[in-house]
Amino acid sequence: MPPTPTPTPTPAHAVFKSPAHLPLIGPSILSGDFGRMEADCRPLLENGADYLHLDVMDGRFVPNLTMGPDMCRWMRKYFPTAALDVHLMVEEPEKFVDAFIEAGATNLTFHVETHKGAVATKLADHIHRAGALCGLAVNPPTDVAPLLDVAGAFDVLLVMSVNPGFSGQAFIPSVLEKAKRIKPLLRKDQRLEVDGGVSPKTAPDCRAAGIDTLVSASAIFGKPPEERKGVMQALRGS
Repeated sequence: MPPTPTPTPTPAHAVFKSPAHLPLIGPSILSGDFGRMEADCRPLLENGADYLHLDVMDGRFVPNLTMGPDMCRWMRKYFPTAALDVHLMVEEPEKFVDAFIEAGATNLTFHVETHKGAVATKLADHIHRAGALCGLAVNPPTDVAPLLDVAGAFDVLLVMSVNPGFSGQAFIPSVLEKAKRIKPLLRKDQRLEVDGGVSPKTAPDCRAAGIDTLVSASAIFGKPPEERKGVMQALRGS
């Protein structure tokens, strides 16, 4: 597989491309308090979180509406050096990528259910040329083969471990077989990410399957602030 084009390196890019340690932990702000997001997220970044994960939903690809580029823009204002991982659970990601890149997204992940083959790699190339990293996600019911076909063009490969749309769902263990098929194809500068039902209970199986980047929402934000550092340490296995 050809190497993916690399945007101009930044400290935020290095979180994914040249991580100081693995696994990486990314709290999903979907479970945060939208009325005090900066106050909710700052202690996480100061106490072990490697990046912040933004779940973008359009009410079409998934049955929910969440956040848009303005949330990303405000997160970038308050956290100028943080890696912001934007997960586009939308029918037409090509309509949103430029706005999120302008708003400060570090990585943009769209879904193989909407874009496969040359269409997916073309959009990835556009994202890279615009200065961001790019990921490709696969949902639990979807065959992983189309993702495997183009994996080399992406910086992040995301295995969804719930059917996307809402936080707090139960982890689907069978998706780890997809992770085991993806992992041998990846270069050292590519990340294998999991999202959905990731908790201290399910994280060990994720790590054992070769996953090196864990998104967690309710397992972190569902705890009192003083307990969240410990949750992230448990996710990391430290």
